[in-house]
Order: sequence, then C-alpha cells, then structure tokens
Amino acid sequence: MNFTGRDFLRILDFSEEELRYMLETAKSFKQMKKTGKNHKVFPNKNIAILFEKTSTRTRCSFEVAGYDLGMGVTYLDPTGSQMGHKESIADTARVLDRLYDGIEYRGFSQSIVDDLAKYSDVPVWNGLTDECHPTQALGDFMTIEEHFGYLKGLTLAFVGDTRNNVANSLMAMSAKMGVNFIACGPSELRPSEEIVAKCKPIAEKNGSTITITSDIAELNGRADVIYTDVWLSLGEPQEKWGERIELLRQYQVNTEMMKRAKDSTIFLHCLPSFHDLNTSIAKDVNKVFGLEEMEVTNEVFESDKSLVFDQAENRMHTIKAVMFLTLYKKEDK
Repeated sequence: MNFTGRDFLRILDFSEEELRYMLETAKSFKQMKKTGKNHKVFPNKNIAILFEKTSTRTRCSFEVAGYDLGMGVTYLDPTGSQMGHKESIADTARVLDRLYDGIEYRGFSQSIVDDLAKYSDVPVWNGLTDECHPTQALGDFMTIEEHFGYLKGLTLAFVGDTRNNVANSLMAMSAKMGVNFIACGPSELRPSEEIVAKCKPIAEKNGSTITITSDIAELNGRADVIYTDVWLSLGEPQEKWGERIELLRQYQVNTEMMKRAKDSTIFLHCLPSFHDLNTSIAKDVNKVFGLEEMEVTNEVFESDKSLVFDQAENRMHTIKAVMFLTLYKKEDK
C-alpha cells in the first residue's frame, strides 16, 4: 500500500485494509523497540509538532517516535509560534513545509488541521482536535487486539460524554474493524447525528452494530471493553463542573459496572484520569463537590482489568507507524 505524502486527519479517511496495515506496522515497530533493533530510517528528515493544547502522551509519543526513526523534532507551543495570531494558518503551513518533512497539530478546530493539510505539501498528522482524535483510536485498537488476539466481533462501550472527540474516533475505528460500538451516556451528551450517519453503513458492511443509549443496562453481558474519559474536556470552562457532574454521575465506571459486563471485560481510558485526589484539579473539584473519584473509581483504574498504561505506550508505536508510512519513499531504503 502506498501512504507516501498522505495526511492523517480522520479515521474515516482510510479503508479497513489501510488501518489494518497501520496496526501491523505498529506491531513490527513495537517488536523492534523491545528487542533494541535500530530503525533510524529517516536520519535526514525533520518534523514540527504544533501544540495549541498541551499534552503528555501525545507530545512524548511524537517526540520519541520521531527520534527513534532518526528524525529531528521541533516542538512549538502557543508561545512558540505566530500561527493564528500574527500569521494565518495558510501562511504557517507554507512556511513549515519548506523547512520540515511532516507537521503534527494538536489543538481546537478540525478546520485548522484541515487547512494545514490543504496548504502544506508535506504530510500533516492530527494529534487531537475538537472533532476527533485518530492517533488515540489507533493506539487503543492496538491495545485491544494485543489483549484479546482479535478485533472483529468484540463490543466496545464508551461511557460518559459520548459526543467527544475520542468517542467519535473510536466509533469510526469500530465501524472499520467490525467491532460493535455502544455509546452510553446522557441524551444531552450524545454523539452528533452526522458522525453516527457516517459510521453506521460502514459498521453494517463489516458485520457490526452501533448503539446509542442512555441505559447502562445495555452494557450488561455485552461489553468486552469499557472505555471512559474525563467529564470536562480540555478547553472547557471549569464553571461547567456542577452541571456535568449531575449529568454523568450515574455513568461512573465502577466495580459494579465492570462485573455486570463480562468476566473478561477490560477497562480503557485515554488519560489523564481523575480517579483519586492526586491532582490539583481533582482537589479543587473535591473542595466544591466532595467527590474523591470522578469518571472512574480508583479500584477499577488500578485493577488488573485496567490496560490504560498499555494504551499510553501503544500511542507511540502507532504514531511511529503513521509517520513512517506517510513519510517513506523508495530512496529511504
């Protein structure tokens, strides 16, 4: 398959076969990493990673993946770039593609990463937007397949705020891979009709289903994977905590929910997680609302059902695969 020069903006931009190839490539790179095999195939390439939203996992995954492939990596945060302030997205893209071989963007509107791709002649990779988080979904599905040994026919349930970017990409990935997807959350926080309409025909073609529900009983005996995310996403005002807690309190992932699913059910979370009081934000919420845990209990988070740190690692391997495939040219042999 030829990925050279392509952008990685949405899961839906790629075929089932292409996504499978990415996963297999990521597995190969993981094996190389574990065995210490040198894979610095791009010693003469450089990439820029643009972060309008800060991140631990995404930044580290792109940086380590880039270094492992032999590339130079330039990190630009909101204070290190004029993009969107003194310089348009189009101009930024046309400057960076003269200096770099690839560009990553993590920030807000999907239109920004789309414009970077439109005006740039080098591959652009979506590290997160308000609409989707494709590198997260790819790493998550690598983790699920590592654990179960297969994907097709499994059921993934996303619990909580089901209209967020991670849920959108997981729905798309589920549809492509033949995994049943359940979005379980309050009706006020349901996924957009647009994303559901795009994913349902794909799921049907691949023999899987998409279920949108507010009833947590839908998970009973069905979910192989229970996935959740923080109740208030990056960039949203903290004044919304009270309203969001009331909407989502019953969707907290706890031991009872896990037991009602299956004995073999695993827990996933894209992180960071508010499962204890060891962060400043969690302490602030605790002072106002008295909560010691939020979207997931510490018991579940720290249990042997939890594969959250496998997910965090696999972000790097799948991102490495995406960068390698989209940058690779015959002369790089």
